[in-house]
Amino acid sequence: MIAQRLLLRMFGRPQGLLGRVGGLIMARLNKQCAAWVIDLLAIQPHDRVLEVGFGPGVGIALLAQAASAGSVAGVDASTEMVVQATARNRHAIQQGRVDVRHGTVECLPFADEPFDKALAINSMQVWTDIEAGLREVRRVLKTRGSIALGFTPYAGQTKEGLPERLTAVGFTEVRVVESTLGFCVLAIKP
Repeated sequence: MIAQRLLLRMFGRPQGLLGRVGGLIMARLNKQCAAWVIDLLAIQPHDRVLEVGFGPGVGIALLAQAASAGSVAGVDASTEMVVQATARNRHAIQQGRVDVRHGTVECLPFADEPFDKALAINSMQVWTDIEAGLREVRRVLKTRGSIALGFTPYAGQTKEGLPERLTAVGFTEVRVVESTLGFCVLAIKP
């Protein structure tokens, strides 16, 4: 129980010193998976992309490179991660190409349908309400927008039932892709 709470404070919902250390670890461990998931999403230069649970901002930085003429936004429930992601992406934020915010997936601070693509890497398993979060991501995606939920082997997330959850909230063309980096569930908003 104590170990589980410590891990949650480091990696699930990073807080305080443990959260800051967890962010440094995540920046190293999740970079390859983030690059893989971003590649699966086929980010185009003019895309507007949302990352939910961006952690230390490594994925945000990769997205900003891929969407070089577009924009990237993100929400994270951890103030420590907002601080780290802001520092890591300071230049792109100053240019107005990246917007990182403190918030939760269950109540995304964006209008309906501004994003072409959305992703979450190793974060869905700590959402307080997965279906509400998926509905919110669907709400902010444009028609034919795509979502990718990526998980590394150490995320503690199983792929069983995930396609059905996405279908239940209105996504279509759901598929699971696996690699040595983990697995990713991809879907489309019809």
